[in-house]
Amino acid sequence: SSLNCIVKLQIQNLHIQILFLHFQCALWMCIVLNPHCKPEQKAAWLRQLKKWNSVDVCPLEDGNHGNELPNLTNALPQGAHGNQDLGTRPHRTVFTRAIEACDLHWQDSHLQHIINDDLYTNYCYHDNTENSLFDSRGWPLWHEHVPTACARVDALRSHGYPREALRLAIAIINTLRRQQQKQLELFRNHKKDLLHKGVTSITNLEGWVGHPLDPIGTLFSTLMETGPSTMSSSKHSELHLFPSTRRFLEEGESYLALAVETALMGLGQQRIMPDGLYAQEKVCRNEEHLIAKLQEVDLDDTLVKIFRKQAVFLLEGGPYSGLGELIYRESVPMHTYAKYLFTCLLPHDAELAYKIALRAMRLPVLESSAPSGDMSRPHHIVSVVPNRYPRWFTLSHIESQQCELASTMLTAAKGDARKLETVLESIQKNIHSSSHIFKLAQDAFKIATLMDSLPDITLLKVSLELGLQVMRMTLSTLNWRRREMVRWLVTCATEVGVYALDSIMQSWFTLFTPTEATSIVATTVMSNSTIVRLHLDCHQQENLASSARTLALQCAMKDPQNCALSALTLCEKDHIAFETAYQIVLDAATTGMSYTQLFTIARYMEHRGYPMRAYKLATLAMVHLNLSYNQDTHPAINDVLWACALSHSLGKNELAAIIPLVVKSVKCATVLSDILRRCTLTTPGMVALHSRRNSGKLMSLDKAPLRQLLDATIGAYINTTHSRLTHISPRHYSEFIEFLSKARETFLMAHDGHIQFTQFIDNLKQIYKGKKKLMMLVRERFG
Repeated sequence: SSLNCIVKLQIQNLHIQILFLHFQCALWMCIVLNPHCKPEQKAAWLRQLKKWNSVDVCPLEDGNHGNELPNLTNALPQGAHGNQDLGTRPHRTVFTRAIEACDLHWQDSHLQHIINDDLYTNYCYHDNTENSLFDSRGWPLWHEHVPTACARVDALRSHGYPREALRLAIAIINTLRRQQQKQLELFRNHKKDLLHKGVTSITNLEGWVGHPLDPIGTLFSTLMETGPSTMSSSKHSELHLFPSTRRFLEEGESYLALAVETALMGLGQQRIMPDGLYAQEKVCRNEEHLIAKLQEVDLDDTLVKIFRKQAVFLLEGGPYSGLGELIYRESVPMHTYAKYLFTCLLPHDAELAYKIALRAMRLPVLESSAPSGDMSRPHHIVSVVPNRYPRWFTLSHIESQQCELASTMLTAAKGDARKLETVLESIQKNIHSSSHIFKLAQDAFKIATLMDSLPDITLLKVSLELGLQVMRMTLSTLNWRRREMVRWLVTCATEVGVYALDSIMQSWFTLFTPTEATSIVATTVMSNSTIVRLHLDCHQQENLASSARTLALQCAMKDPQNCALSALTLCEKDHIAFETAYQIVLDAATTGMSYTQLFTIARYMEHRGYPMRAYKLATLAMVHLNLSYNQDTHPAINDVLWACALSHSLGKNELAAIIPLVVKSVKCATVLSDILRRCTLTTPGMVALHSRRNSGKLMSLDKAPLRQLLDATIGAYINTTHSRLTHISPRHYSEFIEFLSKARETFLMAHDGHIQFTQFIDNLKQIYKGKKKLMMLVRERFG
């Protein structure tokens, strides 16, 4: 326990250290990107950064020594370094980006105009290429690598240039919106070809959400801190800090609306899941943090239009969208984001909300035949196809988010049969965890039966369908919750109705093991509580009981060892079914059942008032039993004594029949002597029914069958004595003398027992004369 606490604390401290170091990554970017720093300052920083970067224990950017990215900081307009070969590039540490940023400068004239001039436009600029300096409205664009461009915004804010930061942020966002529109048009032009191939690619080597430099968070914060204090986009009358920069916003658009749209664009970007536990956790944390900020915003008509616009792009954006028709196998799932969009859109456009949520349900990384990457891409689409089995450390979190999305849809679809059916199909197709499907089944059941009024039967049926899928998924695999799942399914089927119970019993072999079907399903179905719950008449009760008995007999045939007793119990009230179950036991007794199981059923038969059947099964059990000389505490001893007592009570013939079986199966002297003594105390048949006539005479020990039992008992004592003497130690001498005393009692039951015992003792003295101390004790006790 203490060790576990120490390990947890160390891990926690490690995470804090890594967080601090990654904070330094963004911090040093801000320092080296100071627009007015002197060259000698930058040179000094670069030397220091390179010194730290070269230390062996310097943390890596993605938290592990996995798949690192090429140099991306300088990849766009000022590219001082070309992309390095993937196989030869060095590890990227938390200082690498700051080192690369030392090559950046602020002298670009276009950049200077953007950050310094509110009136910087060019309405005559018609170059509509991808890297145009202005858009069709004449507004300035900035095409630098997005995280690097946003690092500039962060640097401007950090060094006291909020107006300049806002201007650059707006230019970047207008560029992103233009690129999004271009991407949509590009995909639409190639859509037929891409969908025909059935494969897609990842278009972003590194995503903006979860990025070390947090580009989307930077843009969002810049706009939100500049805009009005209210969290509603319709409050345009409030004073803005920099009203002149509003010339580059759409008519009626606010900073808040622009911030929301930026966040939606970043969250919906299709991006590859990074390597490393820290990097993957960072993706989850940043996404949840951004969505939490969005949830503070009150939606109005303006924002709803933005949500609709981005939702349409998500569905139609192809490889640029995390919700495109085909997604890359290892792209970051959209479950958390889609759940937020679904909740926001549902009151305003339910169809669009469901389209988004259903598309987001996919989790291709768990699909065995998921679409792979393809290098033959149309122009402008970058493809990355890493040949590695994905190590998704956050997979359990991702699967729970997928489950949450499904649960949200189920709750919303209550009462709508068509939508419920669609959601059900999506769950069955996309969720691969039986535990999560079981949770959804339970959620649906709770929602369906929540009100005091009649339950929602459609949702109940969905719950049952999910429960049936769980049964099929876990039938042949180990699951510690299996018993709970089976009990719950019967409860759910009971709520749906008698036809559902009958249905699961008819197809039990695809859902349950024979033991589950008899001990849980059939037993529950035939219980009084179920009858009362279903409000069944006599005819319906009998039909249901008949199905349960049929199930029990089928299970007994398939697994007599574990189901025969349950089948007999369930069939008690039906003579034909009971006889069938008994015959199944008899047929399986010789090969498929153990003596323990047969003794248990035999005792049940005696309890039910069938002593001859109990006797028959007891004799069959004796055939399988083998008690050696030293097993005087064996658990089957009580069963043997019971079987002999039963035979004795039935009469001399029954006792005579079972004694040879006992002699053959039991070699333990103390057990045999116990049986012998009990048989000599009462007359066979005297404890049977009073109507049975009996001679009232005790059986003779000199005649069969007791003579055979007496001889076997004496023989067992002799054999056991020799076995014990082979390896006896002095500390067991007194115990051995007591054993011989018990043996003498049995010997003396024979008419010549005294002579036999004397000869036996004399033989011991002769054979084991080397054990002088022990033989002296024997002489003292027995002469």
